[in-house]
Amino acid sequence: MRWLGGFGCAAAGYAVFQSLVGVLPNSIDGESARYAIAVVSGLATAVAAWLSAALLRSRYASTDNSPVPTGQLTVNAVAMSGPGPLPTLFSAAYDTLAEQVCVVDDPVRGRLTGWAHSLGESGPGRPTSVGTAYGLHIMLDLGMPEGRIGAGDLVDTLWRLRLPDGGWSARSQGSQARPEVTALVLGALARAGASRERLAAEVSVCEAGFTHDLDRTGRELTHVVTTVLRGLLRAAPGSDTLPLLRDALVEGAVTDPRRQHRRCWGYRLAPFHGPPSPLHTAQAVVALDRAARVLGGESANGRAAREDGVRWLLACPDAPHDACLDLANLREEVRRPRTDDPSRHEVLNVRHFTASWVVRALLTPGARDIAREDGLEEEWRERLNGAVSAVWAGQTDGIWTWVRDDTSELRRPMWMTYQGLSALRAHAVWVYQPNG
Repeated sequence: MRWLGGFGCAAAGYAVFQSLVGVLPNSIDGESARYAIAVVSGLATAVAAWLSAALLRSRYASTDNSPVPTGQLTVNAVAMSGPGPLPTLFSAAYDTLAEQVCVVDDPVRGRLTGWAHSLGESGPGRPTSVGTAYGLHIMLDLGMPEGRIGAGDLVDTLWRLRLPDGGWSARSQGSQARPEVTALVLGALARAGASRERLAAEVSVCEAGFTHDLDRTGRELTHVVTTVLRGLLRAAPGSDTLPLLRDALVEGAVTDPRRQHRRCWGYRLAPFHGPPSPLHTAQAVVALDRAARVLGGESANGRAAREDGVRWLLACPDAPHDACLDLANLREEVRRPRTDDPSRHEVLNVRHFTASWVVRALLTPGARDIAREDGLEEEWRERLNGAVSAVWAGQTDGIWTWVRDDTSELRRPMWMTYQGLSALRAHAVWVYQPNG
């Protein structure tokens, strides 16, 4: 019967013609006048019906909302060409992590399942707190596609790696718990569903040790403060320490005369602050944006500092934006006096994947709002796309590589792969459109 629908417009016109011929009064002058009126009305109706049908067809064509038979799915031409590169990259990353997971039976701690600090380290592999925490973050981001790696095993391992007096530390930090590592582990455990009661005891250890008196070095470093802030926002969103850390971060901002005197951050929150740093500015923006949402608001000064940080990042003067100086990776040292011998220092080398942090900062809800309000959406897209391209370029089959500063040796740190995968996933979620 579909062929009958093709006569719809003509049929409507003819029906109007016939009706008018039958109802028009004989008082209209002459038979020809009656027929002329009926013909004109019929033609007008047919044209109107044809235009309405054309409008509906154009709407369906532009939105691809044509009816779909039961059990079928319409797929546009882009989707028909195959999936994008991210599913393959995520699958390759998972396969590599599954192949290189370490399982060790420790006589004291029991069975440990996780990863060392870097993939492919020489010698027998042994799970560490940092490597396993980042590995758990990766598994949660990838959605645990199947059972080769169990989140429960990773969670149990992190609890077993807890230090005797509470908290966690990096491999080079010895037996003294450090707040940045403790907060990292707590954040991973919280994401994995650890109970609030069990987390609370370790949160107290972290808070008690992260004071100016006990850890002046940590409280003055942007990297350490933002790491603790992000971890506690996950593990203890009601902590009284959070507003204090947020305010310390805001107060530690500096102004940069080279970028319209915008506020930004250096590697330190206290004098000497160091030069303005895209990395540390991005870390501060991410932490402050998350704090504003979790804590239910922010002060006018805090909001102004966070927004200035975003505008400072958008004001990058270099080009192209996938290889500009703002995306240069950095390394810094966290030097603390040793607790057993204050005349000597404990040194933690921290390396930073700058492009991934810039992606995360520019994808915060606050950054997108600022770009829209200031009419800087084009600049925002350019900087974001450039940073995403730089992140993508650093990986091979979903694993990121760091070239050591003093040699040509390549390392594959777990933290770098997590940050790379996390940045690409966040960007993919942002650009997703249901109709392609």
